[in-house]
Amino acid sequence: MDIKEKIEELVNKIKNDKDFGDDFKKDPVKAVESVLGIDLPDEQIEKVIDGVKAKVAGDKLSGAMDSIKKLF
Repeated sequence: MDIKEKIEELVNKIKNDKDFGDDFKKDPVKAVESVLGIDLPDEQIEKVIDGVKAKVAGDKLSGAMDSIKKLF
């Protein structure tokens, strides 16, 4: 399993599926396992969750910076 690929898949699903995004906020482990289709040890799931959260936060920051650039 390619972790980076799965993180991208999860980030895209969060961005495009509001219900999944809400599920991820409520119970990220269950949400990630539902997409992966397998039950992984919590340590591995936590790494994926951390990667998804970092990517989503980075994307939000990038979007905010783009908005600021448009002001100038």
